[in-house]
Amino acid sequence: MKQTILRWSVYLLGLISLAFGIALSIKTSLGISPISSVAFSISEIWHINLGVMNFLVYAVFVAAQFIMRGKNSRILDLLQLLVSFIFSWALNQLVNWIGYNAADHGFWANFALLLVAIVFIGIGVSASVKMQLIPNPGDGIVQAFAELMNWEQGLAKNVFDIGCVCITTAMGLVFAGKPIGIGVGTVAAMLGVGRVVALTNRFLMKKLCAAAGVA
Repeated sequence: MKQTILRWSVYLLGLISLAFGIALSIKTSLGISPISSVAFSISEIWHINLGVMNFLVYAVFVAAQFIMRGKNSRILDLLQLLVSFIFSWALNQLVNWIGYNAADHGFWANFALLLVAIVFIGIGVSASVKMQLIPNPGDGIVQAFAELMNWEQGLAKNVFDIGCVCITTAMGLVFAGKPIGIGVGTVAAMLGVGRVVALTNRFLMKKLCAAAGVA
């Protein structure tokens, strides 16, 4: 019982950390993580609520997983829709709650906050994935893509991120005349989140997984 409570607690804290990190990265105005950039750019271009758009994009990710896995699809993956709804709601609340305004600060202050955001995102990804419960749709689609292509997950993540950046950049140029949500922060997230995940897995998650009874 204690292991189950710990497992779910770490998982939920991971999702909160992930949402908080994404919200912080948005506030820096330096560009956000590739996998979040699609929803963010659409919300900015067409003035759609970010939480709503994030949920819709995640729903597309869940549908894509079923298409890629075909007969090997898992009905439990539909629970990702529930996770998406809660996560998108939390993201909305955090973006509204954080009062930081990038225009009031210089580049280095914004960049420092971006690094903090990357740490929260990396910890969130590590915690939510390692507990092996319901994957975040962004992580779930990368895993399904890796299985489809028979690639290592890191390679699949890199390719998927590049695809998200290309889609976001194209939409911004076509519909807004400039890239939306893409910047130095996007590059920093592509390089930094994976390193934070690796460090978190090595120094923290091994002990937590053992305590939570996760192989």
